[in-house]
Amino acid sequence: MPSAQDWINNPLGVVEGLFEQSNSNPEWEKRVVDFFKDKLAEKEAQTWVPSLNDVPLHYMKPNSLVKFRCMVQDMFDPEFYMGAYEVVDQATKSKSLKCGKYKDVTECGVDFNSRNTVPSERQTFYCVPVPGESPWVKECYARSSQARVIPSTSYTPNRQKRSYEEDDDMDTQSQRPGDSNSGSKGSGDLQGNGDCKRLETEAPSSSSTSPPSCASPLDLNYPLPGEQGPACLVKVYDEWESFKLNDTLEVFGILSVDPALSGVGEEKEVSSLLDPEESMETAEEQRAHSPPPSLVPRLHMVHAVPLQHNNPLLPPTASEEVVASFLSELGSVRSEFLSFLTHILLGDALAAEYLLLHLISNVYARRDILPLGKFTLNLSGCPHSSPYTEHLYRILQQLVPSSYRLPMSLHNMNSMRMVPRKDHVANRLVSGALQLASNTSLFLDETQLEQGQLDTAGVRNITALGNLISWQKVDYDFNYHQMEFPCNINVLVASEGRSLLPSDCQVHLQPHMTPPNAEEYLSALQAAQAPSQMNKYRLYLTIARQLEYSITEEVTKAVEEDFVEMRKDDPQSISAEDLHRMLIVSRLLSISLGQTTLSTDVWMKTKHLELLRMNRIQQQKSVNGHEP
Repeated sequence: MPSAQDWINNPLGVVEGLFEQSNSNPEWEKRVVDFFKDKLAEKEAQTWVPSLNDVPLHYMKPNSLVKFRCMVQDMFDPEFYMGAYEVVDQATKSKSLKCGKYKDVTECGVDFNSRNTVPSERQTFYCVPVPGESPWVKECYARSSQARVIPSTSYTPNRQKRSYEEDDDMDTQSQRPGDSNSGSKGSGDLQGNGDCKRLETEAPSSSSTSPPSCASPLDLNYPLPGEQGPACLVKVYDEWESFKLNDTLEVFGILSVDPALSGVGEEKEVSSLLDPEESMETAEEQRAHSPPPSLVPRLHMVHAVPLQHNNPLLPPTASEEVVASFLSELGSVRSEFLSFLTHILLGDALAAEYLLLHLISNVYARRDILPLGKFTLNLSGCPHSSPYTEHLYRILQQLVPSSYRLPMSLHNMNSMRMVPRKDHVANRLVSGALQLASNTSLFLDETQLEQGQLDTAGVRNITALGNLISWQKVDYDFNYHQMEFPCNINVLVASEGRSLLPSDCQVHLQPHMTPPNAEEYLSALQAAQAPSQMNKYRLYLTIARQLEYSITEEVTKAVEEDFVEMRKDDPQSISAEDLHRMLIVSRLLSISLGQTTLSTDVWMKTKHLELLRMNRIQQQKSVNGHEP
């Protein structure tokens, strides 16, 4: 077994060493997982592992341990591979047992008739970088990395191809006719020399030579336009039932970029011509499920950390000690943050209070179909022709870990694909703009909406946004039926008048100042905040979301009595819906102050805030008589 220093550079050495020691004892697989878990649990050990999010793929050493911060965008069908197999030395005819786990290709000389061959099963996830991840998050993760990476010469396809040529020829059963179906000269050379040397360890499911309709550049299936970063096929060996679509993970795995995988598709096509029943996959499915590893590398998972949040300033699971230490200064940070938001909202302190509550809101539970804790805010009164909303979003982007601004122009509403749909031909889930990770902030800019006609797609998109806001779910399109996927997305709607979309709370913006240049004003405001101060705000928002909250029976009874008292004089003055909103506001207000239960003072402040907000809306209605 390699030394402890080699577990990052040569993890397969660790795996093979434990396999050889096992004497066919199945416990060896658990020992491999435990080994890497223990290593990664050491102080700062995770920062030594290079990240695919930060380091270009060509700088990565093949078959080394890497990590990838990602969202599960799609889940493919399980696949079979050779967990263990025997190889025959052509010179001595001696046999040896080899491990096929955490690999995409076997060694040469496989004995296909051996009784010691162990077929195994694994799951494949298609993973993409966390959609809308903020620049400050990427920079913070990159700064914290202690990985030492140099350009990998072994990644160069020509060098690997030569290593294949040095191998002895293996069983001729995997040979196929010439290079008549090769897509390019380079890949043809590789296949001609490599296909009889190595055998893919999984059931063939690779891209074949594409017809003209499939010749377009590979679609990496990112949910949001303009996203950058690698996509990965993550091979999962254990407990894959514990993962769900749209989960955010930090995956630690063995990187596989073997160029032999690029040639499997052409081999597959030729073999299917010889036996049409051998392949049940379409060319589109092969293309989607087995893209070139130079574009979509394979990552064989040895350990994964579910991310409750994506704030690099906190550990993935914030401990009670970390939360308790921050609670002592939470009150002062809240005051400073509220002042910052007030300046952002042009001096409107009331709107700043509600924006703060919105930013810490979170779906903490579901009762039947009702999501509890959501607080969609409609910030009305935003100027129509001004770039104010765009600059407001840029500042909010610097506060939250992931976000997306959707300008609700007529063109976007009619042309964007928001709801993911199942492509049954390619057997993959085609992403949409609403396939987002939990706790993403979605900024809907309704000030961009102009007069015109929504077509059928536009109506579907508006309906999808309404369902997201009301029920925190997105109905994915599976052609013949729809499937509900629950989500936890903070939605902020900026509009000129009242939004055409539903919301939990509307606040009409009343600026107390009118800067001559909104962009310069907001840029200067952000520049005036020290990086350490911005980090305090970011920590505040994440930790506030982690706080538990409850209401005692005594307080519940007092609130009910107060509600009855408020309805005595004028039953129409407050409804059950108003009470529900006040309970949400009081919960968020308590949490924002670091309190885990409702107090009388917070309840009174909630009533005061709601009174001010409702009076403002009534004043606006009287000014704009046409507005509902």
